[in-house]
Amino acid sequence: MATYTEIIQALIQFRDERDWKQFHDSKNLALAISIEAAELNELYLWKEKPESENVNIDKIKEELADILSYAFLLAEKHQLDPFEIVADKIKKNAEKYPVDKAKGRSDKYTDL
Repeated sequence: MATYTEIIQALIQFRDERDWKQFHDSKNLALAISIEAAELNELYLWKEKPESENVNIDKIKEELADILSYAFLLAEKHQLDPFEIVADKIKKNAEKYPVDKAKGRSDKYTDL
């Protein structure tokens, strides 16, 4: 199992060997994340719920890998630790969505 640091180094090496850093500004990395997320959504398009739970796992893995790769590169560009920012977001969401108000509900925090 590779560590986060090893994954980042592999992504940077892959990028740099192809001279793609010039294209990896914040805007383009953010757009790439969005485009890859749309490709993930496309796997589920027009499927009913039971069918959507049986989407080809290899295709899911491919799209998630693309999304995560671009997200990791954007985080690295801004010297952000993805695990730290996710942990911080979980704490913020816990305050916005207290268990006693949010459990079993899909309402936005402003509507709890």
